[in-house]
Amino acid sequence: MSNQTPLPNEQDQPASSQPPIPPSTDQDWRDMRRSAHEARWAERQAWHEQRRAWRRSTGTAWIGGVVLILLGVVFLLQNFGGIRFDNWWALFILLPAVGSFATAWNIYRRTGQWNRPARGALIGGFVLLLITATFLFNLNWGLVFPVLLIVLGVALLLNSMLPN
Repeated sequence: MSNQTPLPNEQDQPASSQPPIPPSTDQDWRDMRRSAHEARWAERQAWHEQRRAWRRSTGTAWIGGVVLILLGVVFLLQNFGGIRFDNWWALFILLPAVGSFATAWNIYRRTGQWNRPARGALIGGFVLLLITATFLFNLNWGLVFPVLLIVLGVALLLNSMLPN
């Protein structure tokens, strides 16, 4: 028997205690950068696929189509002289309104009932719709604002009294 102690095997030591071995050639450096780039690329692709799957599962992809169709119809009517909108920019307030309606619908679809979050999103959508109509049709804010306050108060009162 010999008195020599065996040298530690690379597999016996934890990976964190070994310093990384630097690449020795330019090709090794390129390979290392390429593999890091491919890893980041694969991670980004996985994130994008997860995001696409989430969008498909929530069913909100139709919102953009509805908004574009509404804008197109409004501009077409304006060009034919059917309706004159001086405040056409107010149509952009419809974006969060449609988003609010979609959120209410998705909550209802997921839970099967019009619970407090679904009703809250629905109320928000109607308030934004009223504000948009006020700007588009040049309604009198002196009349619309008190109506808006009454509608909001009644909606909040009903929402708090109804079961969750």
